Amino acid sequence: MTATSVLFVCVKNGGKSQMAAGLMRKAVAETGGDVTIASAGTNAGDRLNEQSVRSLLDVGVDITDQTPRQLTPQMVDAADLVVVLGSEAHVDPAPGTTVETWETDEPSLRGVEGAERMALIREDIAARTTELAHRLTT
Repeated sequence: MTATSVLFVCVKNGGKSQMAAGLMRKAVAETGGDVTIASAGTNAGDRLNEQSVRSLLDVGVDITDQTPRQLTPQMVDAADLVVVLGSEAHVDPAPGTTVETWETDEPSLRGVEGAERMALIREDIAARTTELAHRLTT
């Protein structure tokens, strides 16, 4: 698959989709690829999830300059690939835009909370974004 723009989507655009965008930027930089990366929420919140931000800082990814954005049809139209994180968000596909859904790990279902929960989510998303960056740039 060849894509030049990827849009990550979750409900609030404060946690998982922001993490995915940050981790994807890192993965694309490591491959030397050229992919435009954005994120949005189907019901965007007003701030980033602090645990998500701290978890990414632990691996050298800084998203502190990001803010949640409301998903628009124009964002979907502009993307070559839309990646929906989790089952709560829904994105209607646009002609010419591929939509993938990633059922990401949810450690809280196993009783894992706090920083450990975020680290597990981060590692799941990091593995997926690394694979996606290689798929799109090689």
